[in-house]
Amino acid sequence: MALALLAVSCNEKEKAYKGLEKVSYSATDEIFANPERGFYSGTSFDSESGSAVSAAALKSNRTAGRTLYMLECWLKPFFESDISEAYLDLIRKSLAAYRGTGVKCILRFGYSDGIRDLSHPELDAPFDASEEQVLRHIAQLKPILQEYSDVIYVMQAGFVGCWGEWYYTTHFISGPTTPEEYLPRRHVVDALLDALPGDKQIEIRTPIAKMKMYGYALADTISRAEAHQPTTKARLGGHNDCFLVGADDQGTFRSKSERDYWNAESRYTIMGGETCGLSNYCKCDKAISTMEDQHFSYLNVSFDRNVINYWSKNECFNEIKARLGYRLVLTDGWFTKKPAAGIRMRVALHIKNQGFASIQNARDAELVLTDKDGEAVATWPLESDPRYWMGGTTSVVDQEIDIPTGLSGKYTLWLNLPDPCDLYHDNPVYSIRLANDGIWDDETGYNKLHTFTF
Repeated sequence: MALALLAVSCNEKEKAYKGLEKVSYSATDEIFANPERGFYSGTSFDSESGSAVSAAALKSNRTAGRTLYMLECWLKPFFESDISEAYLDLIRKSLAAYRGTGVKCILRFGYSDGIRDLSHPELDAPFDASEEQVLRHIAQLKPILQEYSDVIYVMQAGFVGCWGEWYYTTHFISGPTTPEEYLPRRHVVDALLDALPGDKQIEIRTPIAKMKMYGYALADTISRAEAHQPTTKARLGGHNDCFLVGADDQGTFRSKSERDYWNAESRYTIMGGETCGLSNYCKCDKAISTMEDQHFSYLNVSFDRNVINYWSKNECFNEIKARLGYRLVLTDGWFTKKPAAGIRMRVALHIKNQGFASIQNARDAELVLTDKDGEAVATWPLESDPRYWMGGTTSVVDQEIDIPTGLSGKYTLWLNLPDPCDLYHDNPVYSIRLANDGIWDDETGYNKLHTFTF
């Protein structure tokens, strides 16, 4: 039976699950770390002053409850040359440090990490390299991005403009308005799409950039059927680096229609960023409703500190912290009464997503049966894709599983939502914990559903 997204009345539930044993679960208000979501911290470095990110720093980040750590790599000395092997090695070492820590990377490359004196351009380095040089650098980085794609949560398009934010540019057209003027930026994005595996998303700075580069209209947003495919349309999300500062968020939006476009796109693509100053849009109710509308998965915990402090003072920081990305709550489960070894058993689960967004990257989902010693004796993949357990909805998982023959004694059924990468599938720090009391197992990363005696 396939995943359904629906609300069912009590009478409908009784009919649908007649004869099954019902188990209800208690939700928790506890805030805890979960993969690929939440507030992030991070670091930046260049070839002259930087050193590789350490695993210790990443583990400390995880201990603080954060599973995202942004890595900004500045290419300052390489405006007119290839990236040096020494700096490429530093990038490799930094990405390698993420492995096994439970932390993933928001990755961005750029050439300038500060606004230079525009009145004296001869005194400062440019904001970016030429299109030709940028494409050459992406070609150099491609093997690294492929090798360490397992630690990359999302990559921001970067490269163009100060901080790689597609503004204050030297070599690309400032304020492009036509597809032709956007063409050099499209070449950069096309190269990045090719450099990363097809299951990885790239974020661009504004909705109009996606539309102008690829010819999408305001009404041409990603459909459910198009979502999570290895296509350009499905792989381009957004990052808003002046979130909640005003009606246009410092040029992020030119109209309400463009906000609506991102609201729709972000149902199926990663959306995140950072705030950049206090405004009426930062008030708790407004901020939370905007994050719901735009399906925010992550935010910078360090910038803007005035906004973060405001949320803390006005007691909505914890709600935002808990709801960024997904927050899955198991509400009820129904199971075949008196199941027996060698027969088919029905399992139905209602899972509510209280988060702002759905899970965005691929995620395994499976039922696991363990014996009294905690050893797994059977595993069944779910017929549901967790990426479609949408924020603000209750999803229904309903399927039948064949219990192995020869089992006798006490057994426990679990829901496991592990990372699909073989390196991390059995590492509990990469598994998703449900927001329920008393069902999470730290050692396995499993969520307990029910115990049976065969």
